[in-house]
Amino acid sequence: MLTKEEREIKRAEKLQEKEEKKNLKIYEKYMGMALKEAKKAYNINEVPIGCVIVRDDKVIAKGYNRRNIDKNVLAHAEIAAIREACKKTGDWRLEDCTLYVTLEPCQMCSGAIVQARIPNVVIGAMNPKAGCAGSIINLLNMDQFNHQCQVQRGILEEECTNMMTKFFQELREQKNQVM
Repeated sequence: MLTKEEREIKRAEKLQEKEEKKNLKIYEKYMGMALKEAKKAYNINEVPIGCVIVRDDKVIAKGYNRRNIDKNVLAHAEIAAIREACKKTGDWRLEDCTLYVTLEPCQMCSGAIVQARIPNVVIGAMNPKAGCAGSIINLLNMDQFNHQCQVQRGILEEECTNMMTKFFQELREQKNQVM
């Protein structure tokens, strides 16, 4: 027989588990949309990274990697989405938004996320060679900055990783055929 306190603890645990499952479904829904953006980059032979920004359960901005096409180092998925979101909201502060991105942000994008005051960031795959949201450094959670983000990692990780792996395999095959 459980005590009243033990029953309350069990009830709280079940509620928390239910909330986590609900959040996971939401994360997967929007990460799926970010993957569609990444596919746009893939289709134009860009590194397949996609991003969506959500506010009040609505996508307000999308972006995908266009560095080579635009010949612009700033043409990352996150930067494109942040630019669009700021234009839509009429403010540089995106304090009530969540950013979903298929690959861990680089130092430039992590800095832009912090500067835009985005409170929540959801990441598909981590980037051990250039990621600045936990892999090399975590710019999103530095106490020295005036803003930190809540970060959720590994959402649709396999799908995000597989798209990157396939892209770079095909790129290597193309290079080998030229040689």
